[in-house]
Amino acid sequence: MAAVPVPPPPLLASHAAVRATASAVSHSRRVRLAGDHPPQVAALRRGDWVKLSCGASFEDAVDVRNLSLVYTLAGVDCIDCAADASVVGAVNEGIDVAASIVPAVQRPWVMISVNDDCRDLHFRKAEFDPEDCPPDCSKPCEKVCPADAISLERSMVGGEHTRSDPLRGKYEGGVITERCYGCGRCLPVCPYDRIRAVSYVRDPTMTAELLKSNDVDAKEIHTTGMGTDMFNTLWDSLSRSINNVKLVAVSLPDIGESTVDLMNAMYTITESHFKGYNLWQLAGGTNSYTIDCLKKADLFQSISVAGIAAFEMASSHQALIGGIAYGGYARKIVGRALRKIPEQFGPVRIEEHPDHLLEALQEAMSLVGPVKGYISSPSKPFIKQVDRE
Repeated sequence: MAAVPVPPPPLLASHAAVRATASAVSHSRRVRLAGDHPPQVAALRRGDWVKLSCGASFEDAVDVRNLSLVYTLAGVDCIDCAADASVVGAVNEGIDVAASIVPAVQRPWVMISVNDDCRDLHFRKAEFDPEDCPPDCSKPCEKVCPADAISLERSMVGGEHTRSDPLRGKYEGGVITERCYGCGRCLPVCPYDRIRAVSYVRDPTMTAELLKSNDVDAKEIHTTGMGTDMFNTLWDSLSRSINNVKLVAVSLPDIGESTVDLMNAMYTITESHFKGYNLWQLAGGTNSYTIDCLKKADLFQSISVAGIAAFEMASSHQALIGGIAYGGYARKIVGRALRKIPEQFGPVRIEEHPDHLLEALQEAMSLVGPVKGYISSPSKPFIKQVDRE
């Protein structure tokens, strides 16, 4: 008796357009030879590395999962997230779903972010008591929050909602802690100065346990540049788990010429564990204009010069800037598609909404594409690759 063919899972059957778009990304990766290096390291050396920064303090697992799914399909090399087990799990789940849609997709490295000093602005949360808010407040904090991390609603008084009477009742809600990533936009706009920033340091013991798992490939240490003592202490506390990761990044503040001296000091501390490349990655305020600005300043490795492919150029030397990290802007443009998904009971899984997934993927590729060399056309967006063979 002939075997009955097994139909493809519904997840795959409903994503023809998504698969066609994302498969072009996978094909363009295969034509770029990596040599003896992992694809991510090869991308750093060529200068077309792209990292998605979910946010060192952003812990909304549902959003992180959906972002990871979309940007994996778009071809990022690394996804950076909070050093929290549930968040790391959400990243890996998003990557796994992306691989179920396009099996040939390259799995990005998963990176976790830690800090050596509570003064680092990436590691803080906004906080206030909504009951302290005057009933007639116009809620500017809610309007300026880019993460939709503040929600204020009128409370009930005597079984009646007080929304129609601004002088009755109090507010309830406040900061949605897991969504706040400490941007600070709400702090100066509060007319009553009720909002404060609460800083923290990631627990190095919990971080070390995460680094020992197979779920994490890389780590980023944020340092304030106030000296090397705190960096050294954190490094020592994580040293036993360092060999479990493939890459260590150090995030330095923009402190002028002394940044280079600080970088050399950090390298001295870490060189006993890692002997590799000193590669620069641009981050902080990156958006859709970043690549054009770098090209105008001759700081970005062009796709071709006088007909010579970029890979041929990179075969003799590594790029000046290894790549770009996109954070808030990357989350914002994909958030446009996420917000269009109808409200539903339970967490939103973007793969259950193929049209919105395709829209989100096209938004993501508009950001990743200029770095990776995907060329768009009006009729077939982002499915023609630069010839790098």
